[in-house]
Amino acid sequence: MTTAGPKWPNPDELKRDMEEFFAHKYGDKVKLGVIGANPDQAQTAEDGTEAKDAPLDLDFDYLPRDIKKYLDRFVVKQDAAKKVLATAICDHYNHIKRCSVKGPCKEYAKQNIIMLGPTGVGKTYLVRTIADLIGVPFVKADATKFSETGYVGGDVEDLVRELVHKADGNVRLAEYGIIYLDEIDKIATPSNVVGRDVSGGGVQRNLLKLMEETEVSLRTPFDLTSQLQAAMEFQSKGKVSRNVINTRHILFIVSGAFSGLGDVIRRRLGAKAIGFRAAGRGAPTDEDYFGLVRSSDFIEFGFESEFIGRLPVVVNCHELGEDDLFEILKNSEGSIMRQYVNAFDAYGIDLEPTDEGLRRIAQKAYEERTGARSLVGVCERTFREYKYNLPHSPVKGLELTARLVDQPDVVLGEILQKARAERLDEMDHELDLIALNWSQANDIQIHLAPEAARMLSVRTFDGERRLEEVFADIFKDFEHGLNLIRGAKGMEFVVTEEVVRDPKAALDKWIRAYYANNK
Repeated sequence: MTTAGPKWPNPDELKRDMEEFFAHKYGDKVKLGVIGANPDQAQTAEDGTEAKDAPLDLDFDYLPRDIKKYLDRFVVKQDAAKKVLATAICDHYNHIKRCSVKGPCKEYAKQNIIMLGPTGVGKTYLVRTIADLIGVPFVKADATKFSETGYVGGDVEDLVRELVHKADGNVRLAEYGIIYLDEIDKIATPSNVVGRDVSGGGVQRNLLKLMEETEVSLRTPFDLTSQLQAAMEFQSKGKVSRNVINTRHILFIVSGAFSGLGDVIRRRLGAKAIGFRAAGRGAPTDEDYFGLVRSSDFIEFGFESEFIGRLPVVVNCHELGEDDLFEILKNSEGSIMRQYVNAFDAYGIDLEPTDEGLRRIAQKAYEERTGARSLVGVCERTFREYKYNLPHSPVKGLELTARLVDQPDVVLGEILQKARAERLDEMDHELDLIALNWSQANDIQIHLAPEAARMLSVRTFDGERRLEEVFADIFKDFEHGLNLIRGAKGMEFVVTEEVVRDPKAALDKWIRAYYANNK
């Protein structure tokens, strides 16, 4: 029989225990209850009024076509999605710019966005690229990591706090940032759920508050560090500053693959769905139906009407084909191939992609059916051993061919073998020059037999040492030893494989033979 572990305290119990601890330790000097679970209620300014920062001068002067043209440099295909995104982004930030001049504007409905499409089609990359262009902080998270407050999981308000972190503490800049939530379809609430839902519905309601307009405390209510900081601030100043961020102008973009949403749209369309086949395209896919989605379809799928009502802009991204993946590899400024070119360049190796090689990578990636994400996996499997082995070899150039993609291990072996043979030939010639210089410096003529030179070259290559070091180790005693032979100067000694294997024995043999012949 196992014994259950101690019960984990809930937030109220934890707060009560902390209050008792501080009361016992410091008496009435520190009151944790002043900040409690809602530190935002404290005053901020010295005169008791809340200080308001001036609007941020956001430098935004882009037109929709400017944004699409910029996206075209990094993201292949998705033209319709780029146009919708570019227009929505311009509407949103032009509104912010207008309000910063004219003051608060209440007549605008924020253009929060919902993106549909299979994995790996560039949804995240589109949004991240836009954020980089505009110069606003960007936060990405998976919706599945969050839960309704009070349950295990993250708090959606942490996303807003993370924006401030990404903005290096600049709260005003963070208030114009972009929050991107992927896997949003995973928090749809099934219609057959009975009782309290702890996975999807509560998260939708919490997100709804953020997407409308609310103020989020920069202090996490139940975070011990935040509580202690606030307690020390109250101790020194007699009040706690009200550090909050307003979500009025934060743009929310959510996305997901929405598997099953196509079935919902099919049922609504009924017999009208037959029209897809009339075009001679065969059986329609979910992607074909996403362009016909309505709010009622999202609601039937499992989203609350208020939640989906705060996402007026629908962006439909299409699956990438083999040609699209090839285009990404060859022409996109965000191509993963650029990363590998740079990785090899760091070792002084020039990677030269060919169209046939890029095409083969695209074909293999398309077979995995995970969009552009599969390009990373195919490239890594192709180049993994090359990145490990080539930096230690004399190879300075690598051509990416279709055969290399199909048989990376075989081609790598051939490349290394060829490079080794070429380098050994070079080292043989270098050894001849080293031997000549040694002979001239010591006035003792030695000559390396071809097989001896090759043995030294192999020993040098395999030991990853310098030729001069290996040569010096072999012949370190020869200058003194050969000088013991009267008349050695001017004589020529041939260095064979036997000499390389045991230079000391060979030197002794030469000396004994000389004196034996000259008694």
